[in-house]
Amino acid sequence: MKSQRPAWKQPARRWVVSLGLAVVTFGALTTPAFADDDNADDNTGTDQNAVAAAMAAPLVAGTPCTITARACVDLDSQRAWLFADGAIVRGPVRVASGGNGKATPVGHSLRVYRKDATHKSLESRLKNGQPAPMPWSVFFADGGIAFHSGSPGRSSSGCIHLNDPDARAWFNYMAIGDQVQVVKASQELPRHKGQPAVSKKPGQIDPLRGLHDDSTANSDDNSGGSDSDDNSGDSDDGG
Repeated sequence: MKSQRPAWKQPARRWVVSLGLAVVTFGALTTPAFADDDNADDNTGTDQNAVAAAMAAPLVAGTPCTITARACVDLDSQRAWLFADGAIVRGPVRVASGGNGKATPVGHSLRVYRKDATHKSLESRLKNGQPAPMPWSVFFADGGIAFHSGSPGRSSSGCIHLNDPDARAWFNYMAIGDQVQVVKASQELPRHKGQPAVSKKPGQIDPLRGLHDDSTANSDDNSGGSDSDDNSGDSDDGG
């Protein structure tokens, strides 16, 4: 005859299983509501104090970004803006972000670390085998992620496409060290619910702000991100 487990041990087993389920349930309930697998704020080397300050600041009215940013990208609406002290100086303009499994990283305190007006991708090639051009590149995230001239009607491999006049404006305005926010309005607006947004009259853009210091163009300074051409994150015709 097959031996039977003593009755006094069976309740203990059920109690352990119940406890395990409770722990799993509690963990699920305590997971941050806005966690993102592609959130660049979690990258090693990111100034978490700057991230916290950026997230705590009020939004610029009509955008999902806060007043600490110089450039704002909304991945939900595929639009972008330039700010000056919380005032919109350009935008919204149409953009195209990463697709096909190569999403543009989300971040609240990304920083411009390199600019190259005539950058060519060593990773992406044209049909004739030549390096794909990335005009007016403003690099702001690891992996060679940049704003640059490209079709807003076609997703990139991680970069932010801008129409050429907008890309030129971004290049001329943005300076090394400027804060870039790449966010999703569907997450940021609920996060700031009840916090008044800052509403200022549209400002006047300084069209040459980013060119006042020659070091801002074609700079080798890669503080705040990677300047690897091999990871330019763009598609076969320049992104």
